[in-house]
Amino acid sequence: MDNRAEVREFLMSRRAKLTPAEAGLPAGQKRRVPGLRRSEVAVLAGVSVEYYTKLERGAIAGASASVLDAVAHALQLDDSERAHLLDLARAADGILSSGRPRRRAARPSVPRASLEWALESITGGVALVRDAQQNVLAVNPLGRAFYSPVIGDGGRTPNLARFQFLDPAARDFYPDWDLFAGMCVAVMRTEAGRNPHDKGLQDLVGELSTRSEVFRTLWAAHDVRTHGAGTKRFHHPVVGEVVLAYEELAITAEPGQVLLIYTAEPGSSSADRLGLLASWAAETSIPGPA
Repeated sequence: MDNRAEVREFLMSRRAKLTPAEAGLPAGQKRRVPGLRRSEVAVLAGVSVEYYTKLERGAIAGASASVLDAVAHALQLDDSERAHLLDLARAADGILSSGRPRRRAARPSVPRASLEWALESITGGVALVRDAQQNVLAVNPLGRAFYSPVIGDGGRTPNLARFQFLDPAARDFYPDWDLFAGMCVAVMRTEAGRNPHDKGLQDLVGELSTRSEVFRTLWAAHDVRTHGAGTKRFHHPVVGEVVLAYEELAITAEPGQVLLIYTAEPGSSSADRLGLLASWAAETSIPGPA
């Protein structure tokens, strides 16, 4: 896999973000580059300048785990960035990060019936399954009501990234739109490192880069992250503002797919509004993903 450009831009972007003071080095004078010099990263990583230069030019194939770990430590990469660097190295060596082949089809896969049954059993929170391309493949009944601005009329498979960057309704649905935008792109960048052969993801990145200047800028930043867990704020057109905690769970039977569950703190106003939305959904016909 020739991912030298991706490796080069990622390492350069991380080096540019780290100041000499943060790395415990003297700033000196007449610095012509933002952040650290290549020579400084090489010293911190314990490798020759020539070898680090080779790595930063994208020739990461064959690099040992100890060298990659040393570079990650020198650049003070967080867990997501460190995992991304390892994914890039595996891709350069022709090894999938999951150890299992993923579908290369551009079309979203159809969720298994048993997975949809599992979603249907979740009644107290919002539950959805998305793939690496940010397609919403399945949702539970409360999820259909909650994500109605994203799902729309159900005529096309809803996509969280397209909604985020191309639909004006996203700025109402996500009060913290800028934060959500950065998270969305960072998650996509992580997925691209894990599976560089994903044509559907490549096509989506190309589409959004063409149609959204914000996406194009964020993609060029090479920031990465995993979703994991946390809290998000939404403004739903029916019940107003809700604050929900989320947990992301990998679906091991379908590499690249994840289950996201959003719940409200018991007894909170958000829990009351989520209950109100459930009542509204029970009386309203809401389309699901196509």
